[in-house]
Amino acid sequence: MKRIGFLLVLLIVIVSGYGQSCYWQQRVEYKMDVELDVKTHRMKGIQEVKYYNNSPDTLNKIYYHLYFNAFQPGSMMDARSRSISDPDSRIGSRIVRLKDDEIGYHKVDKLSINGSSAKYSIDGTLMTIELKEPLAPNSSIDIEMKFNSQVPKQIRRSGRNNMENVDYTMTQWYPKIAEYDRDGWMTDEYIGREFHGVWGDFDVKLTLDANYVVGGTGYLQNPEEVGHGYPLNGKEPQLTTGDLTWHFKAPNVHDFAWAADPDYTHDVRIMKNGMELHFLYIKDSVTENNWKNLQPYTEKNFNIMNATFGEYPYKQYSVIQGGDGGMEYPMATMITGKGSFGGLVSVMVHESIHSWYYGLLATNEAKYPWMDEGFTQFAQYHVLDSLYNRHLLNPTARAYGRYLMIANDPNAEPLTTHADFYHKNRIYGTNSYYKGTVFLKQLEYIIGRDNFYPAMRSYFNEWSYKHPTPTDFKRVMEKQSGMNLDWYFQQFLGTTKTIDYSIDEVVPGKKGTRVILKREGHMPMPVEFKVVMTDGSTKFYYIPLRAMRMAKNVAEDWETLAPWPWTHPYYEVELSDSFESIEVISLDPSMRVADTDLKNGVYKKGDQKVIFKGD
Repeated sequence: MKRIGFLLVLLIVIVSGYGQSCYWQQRVEYKMDVELDVKTHRMKGIQEVKYYNNSPDTLNKIYYHLYFNAFQPGSMMDARSRSISDPDSRIGSRIVRLKDDEIGYHKVDKLSINGSSAKYSIDGTLMTIELKEPLAPNSSIDIEMKFNSQVPKQIRRSGRNNMENVDYTMTQWYPKIAEYDRDGWMTDEYIGREFHGVWGDFDVKLTLDANYVVGGTGYLQNPEEVGHGYPLNGKEPQLTTGDLTWHFKAPNVHDFAWAADPDYTHDVRIMKNGMELHFLYIKDSVTENNWKNLQPYTEKNFNIMNATFGEYPYKQYSVIQGGDGGMEYPMATMITGKGSFGGLVSVMVHESIHSWYYGLLATNEAKYPWMDEGFTQFAQYHVLDSLYNRHLLNPTARAYGRYLMIANDPNAEPLTTHADFYHKNRIYGTNSYYKGTVFLKQLEYIIGRDNFYPAMRSYFNEWSYKHPTPTDFKRVMEKQSGMNLDWYFQQFLGTTKTIDYSIDEVVPGKKGTRVILKREGHMPMPVEFKVVMTDGSTKFYYIPLRAMRMAKNVAEDWETLAPWPWTHPYYEVELSDSFESIEVISLDPSMRVADTDLKNGVYKKGDQKVIFKGD
């Protein structure tokens, strides 16, 4: 019997250990040497990649993304933009009008694997490499590629000569190995939406006209050679003519982006913790003051994020004027820079927060855009509330308004919809940014602030430098709170069900006042309500949802009532206060539930709604 018990314990330990160690992810090491001709806007480069197969699977193929190929007439991005009913105005029908010297492309001149030539095929923005010898688990291959590319006229994110005359915004600019994860290969063609990259190290040399100033991902290895504000000792090299090589290294990131312009001003701000903030912008009457004033706000933003959601681990971050709005990349962001100061701060805050929700917590943005944009938008509202000392009851209230505008729209789609497959851009944007924000704020409401913020930090600590999924996030929240959250994740993410609770009846009871609440919508939630007495005093009540399996912690002056089963549309409670002593009863006093009809959640003394049934 003792032996059986020992074996059982041993089996439990083994299974538990396996469950903790079964996560895996691929890894890549890039070494790139690229030359850019600023007259022709063409690049030629050599890319050396060591690709590690850490999966339990044997791979017979390797896939690459060739993003520049999207900027050609007839591409999937072009076709999608011209066929969707509400196209992104930045794309529209611009691609189909590109001339030969304005399109983008990647062409592979030579490809070898482990020193032997390899066969490949290119289909749009995806290249497939057939492996002569399968890549076994826990092994690696060396890929060498010679390529030439043309930088497209800037249309979406990447390209040359953007609307603010920045010469080069170089994002998704190199042949990029596709991600292989627990869901298989990520072989989505690029139609202008989201990305998913392999964790690894980048060693990049960029050679271009010496007049250009460069900024982007990674740490510059030769600041004394290039100058342009990078030598922190202030010793600038003599100006040179011809070309100049910039050497960057970026450890443990999943992408590499850069920008270049001969007219960039480069400012550096050193934070108290030693982190370097780099600002690259084209100075004019608008940008000069705004970009100077932006710098202390950027530092405060990082301080707030570090204290609230987890410590940013890199020693550098760059805010760069470029692109077509705002877009995040590891250790950097590209933002347009000529708008209002408030808009500039807001975009900087949003894009830099992506360093947490994308940069470190590298979810598959295409499959789970709400974990990328929604989490970032949520944190942005709270950072801005702190930056401007607003102290709002619900800093995310605007997101609720935006979500509720489409909650009952017949075109509404669930948050589980793949980013590429939304029928309308409007629904994609509202879902990813605003319903994603509401999802998090309601989660804070469900499990309580005392659980939510420690859980967000645990999520950051446990899943940084990895590719978490919704299930991984849910397990962190359940572990912290002790609650079952399946019901919430499944219904709020996987359906378009909406929330609506009403006060159905308020009547005199046997010993006080009988209140009957009703779930009008299809989405169940725990309920809170506030009672205001005729003397001005207040009382608060909390009704957990039975599916949660436990209640959250509430303040001592709150009363926790019996759980509400989701199968029951009505819930009855008898308050000890007399009917005559109650002035107002209102649901959701903290305004954190996305209720589609707020009017039916309020009772005021004398309302016609009062029903005198007697007992």
